[in-house]
Amino acid sequence: MYLRDATQSDRDQVVVLWRSAGLVVDHNPPHADFDRALSQPQSAVLVGEEDNKFVAACMVGDDGHRGWVYYFGVDPSRKGQGLGREMMNAASAWFSGRGLRKAQLLVRPNNQKVIGFYESIDWTEEPRSIFAKWIQPKFSEKT
Repeated sequence: MYLRDATQSDRDQVVVLWRSAGLVVDHNPPHADFDRALSQPQSAVLVGEEDNKFVAACMVGDDGHRGWVYYFGVDPSRKGQGLGREMMNAASAWFSGRGLRKAQLLVRPNNQKVIGFYESIDWTEEPRSIFAKWIQPKFSEKT
């Protein structure tokens, strides 16, 4: 798998991968999230490709204190082949290159199947309470 930073021309193909991996929910605008990540110096979208097809992708960000992983997904037909581990290693390298000492990600309660994967690559669950407030109205692809 060839790993690189995504470019604007990769946008639609990355969003297709995110959708096929089940990462897009009604209130997340994936095209806008991709655009925002590429427009900010503290974030990027990393892609893994084989034969000119994206097989893995994730969004990474530096909040000034720690790194964050978003939209991490692997082509469903390629799961179990080590691509996820390789992509998460690339994310860790991105964080390390920025001098970050810690990285985090969120797992939705309905996505419990990924917990074993994260544990297998040495990520640990940290009990926290997440509070949120919508500043803008929720996006919905259905509207």
